Amino acid sequence: MIHSQVLREQIKNGDFDAKLKDIYGSGEDVLDRQRDRYRKAVAKYEELFGAGDVEIYSAPGRTEICGNHTDHQHGTVLAASIDLDAIAVVGAADGDTVEFVSEGYDPIRFDSKDLAVTEDAKGTTAALLKGVIKGMQDRGYRTGAFRAYVTSEVLSGSGLSSSAALESIIGTILSGLYNDMTVPPVDIAIIGQYAENVYFGKPSGLMDQIACSVGDFVHIDFADPAKPVVTKINCDIAAEGYRLCIVDTKGSHANLTDDYAAIPAEMKEAAAFFGKEYLHEVTLDEFLSALPKLYGKIGDRCVLRAFHYLTEMERVSRASAALQEKRFADFLEVIRESGNSSYKYLQNVYSSKYEQTQPVPTTLMLSEHYLKDNGVCRVHGGGFAGTIQAFVKKEAVTGYKSFIENILGEGTCHVLSVRKQGGIKVL
Repeated sequence: MIHSQVLREQIKNGDFDAKLKDIYGSGEDVLDRQRDRYRKAVAKYEELFGAGDVEIYSAPGRTEICGNHTDHQHGTVLAASIDLDAIAVVGAADGDTVEFVSEGYDPIRFDSKDLAVTEDAKGTTAALLKGVIKGMQDRGYRTGAFRAYVTSEVLSGSGLSSSAALESIIGTILSGLYNDMTVPPVDIAIIGQYAENVYFGKPSGLMDQIACSVGDFVHIDFADPAKPVVTKINCDIAAEGYRLCIVDTKGSHANLTDDYAAIPAEMKEAAAFFGKEYLHEVTLDEFLSALPKLYGKIGDRCVLRAFHYLTEMERVSRASAALQEKRFADFLEVIRESGNSSYKYLQNVYSSKYEQTQPVPTTLMLSEHYLKDNGVCRVHGGGFAGTIQAFVKKEAVTGYKSFIENILGEGTCHVLSVRKQGGIKVL
């Protein structure tokens, strides 16, 4: 640990510039902003808890790349961490009290021995904190009290998984303070999912937490959801001449619960025709051979969504191999194919309940019209509303951002990079 007053001066003097460059990039404007951000975070910690010995932790947001709506069928996914992150200035605490302040929210204070699940706490940050601590204990890791101030650049409601980033940073704090940073990133992800499912009350999958905790591109195989097989893939998209853009279409996720729930339900209906629970247990050849008997026995949309899943598995494999082998043009073509399948077969670009409200297709139309050969775009994440994703040639990024924001509004196009680190102790 470093005394907070000393740490602020060291950050100001550039003593940690190499570390910050490794995480955020080497642009001087980027370094200036991160130095200022870190110094302000330490100063805020001092204001809240007093000066003292501290450490700083970071965890990124994530983006889904390929494998749209496949994890709930025990399939494979390609995801990546991004260079928007949450950082936490942390100090150990005597006694049993956890004190946690997230920028813009009320302070949280509780006894670290009181970890009971309560209905009235569901949906709160306090629930996530308690859930991660309990999950750590259940897996045999050491835990204890701490004080933390957290500030996050991961955009809430953007599909970049601000909640998973928070779970990852809590787990990483406990790994650093009490376990010498020995808790594996996948364990931290599984613990984060447990906290979100049991304590927070949200039935999320595990993709978000793994991408945030592990870092870089990750290929995840959920054949056994309790023991996902995670392969980290290093690929510098900037070196390939591209940037990642996430565009907020300004569509609301309200009243879309039924639309989201219908996707796994209909995929399971298709699997049940084969006597299986999940489509993971069905091959594409089996599906195609059975179509004469299957057609008309289940809904057409069930057939289309099953076809999406079964062909998406092959696309995830091709996209991952293309990244590993540095065939970026081939990777982009797979992303284009995956987006087309999500649009036509998965059908998660707009809700049929609101056929005159189609922000995702409209933004895809605008993006394809502008980009042409300068990039590829697709629906991002769960779909129906929210965001799209675009891989854009660096020389076209400024014009694309200006074009999109002139129509959708300032601040709707976020230009990002893929970050190679997951949850880490920074300083």
